[in-house]
Amino acid sequence: MRERPRPWGIVGALAMTSVTGYGIMFYSFAVFLDPMRRDLRAGSAETTVALTVAILVSACAAPVVGRLLDRYGGRALMTTGSVLGTAAVFCWSKVTSLAGLYAVFSVIGLAMACSLYESAFAVIVTWFDEGRRRATAILVVTVVGGLASTVFLPFSGILTERYGWRDALVVLTVVLGALTIPAHLLAVRRGPGVAAAGPPRGAVSQALRGRSFWLMTLTFVSHNGAVYTLGVHLVACLTALGHTRTFATVTAGLLGVLSVTGRLTTTGLQRRVSPTAIACAMFTVQAAGAALLPWLGRSAAGAVICVLLFGIGYGVGTITRPVLIAQHFARESYGSVAGAIALPVTFSTAVGPLAAAALAQLSGYTPVALAIAACCLTAATGLLLLRAGQRGPAREERERAPLG
Repeated sequence: MRERPRPWGIVGALAMTSVTGYGIMFYSFAVFLDPMRRDLRAGSAETTVALTVAILVSACAAPVVGRLLDRYGGRALMTTGSVLGTAAVFCWSKVTSLAGLYAVFSVIGLAMACSLYESAFAVIVTWFDEGRRRATAILVVTVVGGLASTVFLPFSGILTERYGWRDALVVLTVVLGALTIPAHLLAVRRGPGVAAAGPPRGAVSQALRGRSFWLMTLTFVSHNGAVYTLGVHLVACLTALGHTRTFATVTAGLLGVLSVTGRLTTTGLQRRVSPTAIACAMFTVQAAGAALLPWLGRSAAGAVICVLLFGIGYGVGTITRPVLIAQHFARESYGSVAGAIALPVTFSTAVGPLAAAALAQLSGYTPVALAIAACCLTAATGLLLLRAGQRGPAREERERAPLG
């Protein structure tokens, strides 16, 4: 009787720590950028490199973090990540040079790898065997986590206006530590029936020899790069098409709302349609929205239509990836496999927007939009091939069997 509510209590704790961690360690950077660069006497580009450093460190740490999650569970690792993040945010408030800022954000990147979505999903997978309940648990965490910018951008802005950016970060340090450290320490536990010995030997090497692993990697590298690239460049793209900055900003803001809508729709449809088919359809719709943007996007109505088409799948990759990994690989190996996939996927978050900026400078935003569309189609094709490989029951059973 006491076991039944426990998994959902863990889900609630992970939802709270995700919205807090993303809001403070990631999204608040945008609020502090201008006052921080003025204080450090640096340009926007040099200052923004700090966030890229955090993303790259998070990517490099992902495989090791995944193996540690499989072997030891999430409690110690996520608590350690919260402590590191809290200490790093406090140090952020004290930086006096770009070198110091980069050093702080390398620690923040490690804290993000240990304490945010990837680790949360690894914990959830150990608690939920049944696919529908697992998908619902992941949905809860990502929907609440998706509110991070909505909650912490204005909150950080108010604090900055009243106290300045350094004291605002001190306040956020207290918030981050108070909400994440106790939650991870007291609430997070390894799911029942998952061996404490960790994954079978050679779990990742076995996965690397499988078709499913590489199709998933291709799919989510392509989609993640496309989503983050359009998210970064949409305002500039719409402005280049002749719209005012106010219109471009408001229209781009639809992506956040639509990401929640897409996640809810995907999870609701999974009762009747496989998650692979749903994501494939949504990625194809996104490709259409991106491809049409340079032409339809010249009018206000056309721009909104294109953003709606792209936005409906904006948050779908986040919830589809853990569901598919859990379907194809054993629970004991989830963290190791997910970490191996997360490495290139997270790199695409950093590299995609930079490559798009270089392409836009050379040729404008039309080839950028078409490249984003091509990435979405590549992701959809990867899912089609993955689904085709699932058709054979013997193959599916082999993929779902414990590795090693």
